[in-house]
Amino acid sequence: MKYTLSESQIELRSLAFFAYHGVLPEERQQGNTFVVDLVLDTDISRAVNTDDLADTVNYAAVYEIVQQEMAIPSLLLEHVCGRIATALLDTFAALQRVHVCVVKKNPPIEGAGVCESAVRLVLQR
Repeated sequence: MKYTLSESQIELRSLAFFAYHGVLPEERQQGNTFVVDLVLDTDISRAVNTDDLADTVNYAAVYEIVQQEMAIPSLLLEHVCGRIATALLDTFAALQRVHVCVVKKNPPIEGAGVCESAVRLVLQR
């Protein structure tokens, strides 16, 4: 019996970076730890059958793009998310939709104690 792949995604989770994003000057001077999670909507049906990297999205290439975008300081996580999603869609024609979440570890929120802030977006063709 032949089956039909109805949906497929590639996920890259917990990509950690030290970067200089933030509105406050000290955030852009001292830096912080950020974690990026990605969900990439793409058809992987060929790769399921061929076992060939050419038939899917190369995770190493995705990581390299995220690393490049995280190295560019931004005031807002919204801007970082948008840049990452746009760069991925521009680079990989096979991607239909990109889910990006960027988490800032211990943002400088007075009185908040230890916490995280995050921005999540979905960009599609």
